[in-house]
Amino acid sequence: MKYPVLILSMCAFPALAEVEIVGNIEAKCIIQTDTPGVYGNPTATKLSTLPADGGVVPIVRYDVAVANYYTARITSPTAFSSSPTLTDTVNWTGSTAVGQTTDATMSAYDTNKVVYGATTDFSLTVAGSTWFDTSSTAIYGVDKAFPGGSYTAIVQAECIAN
Repeated sequence: MKYPVLILSMCAFPALAEVEIVGNIEAKCIIQTDTPGVYGNPTATKLSTLPADGGVVPIVRYDVAVANYYTARITSPTAFSSSPTLTDTVNWTGSTAVGQTTDATMSAYDTNKVVYGATTDFSLTVAGSTWFDTSSTAIYGVDKAFPGGSYTAIVQAECIAN
């Protein structure tokens, strides 16, 4: 009689199965480099992307398919990603502003932007394309000339889902 009890207790456990659910989401916010930046060297101690200093301001384009769901987060450089060896500090300044838009109401992005440190957040409240200009200036030490060589810095552009 011990065997039938054992068989019945084994049948009392339910069967389990795990069923996977997969979903793919198309990007509703796309970031494109429109214009790569170039540093001008107006003085021995300064590198600048401003056209008045011989530079080219980098421009990034955000294409948003759905309004009110994304934040553009753009950070101007605070260090070189590559450069000759530097023995002194580099003082960085930068700013990001709306350049062009596909909708006139997007001009409010500049009014409503939030700036903290080198980062600027823009709430993307209108569907369409916005071009953001990010200037960058690096001043080397106190009256020190930048050493000759190639300098590269990065503007970081992110699209944050709200």
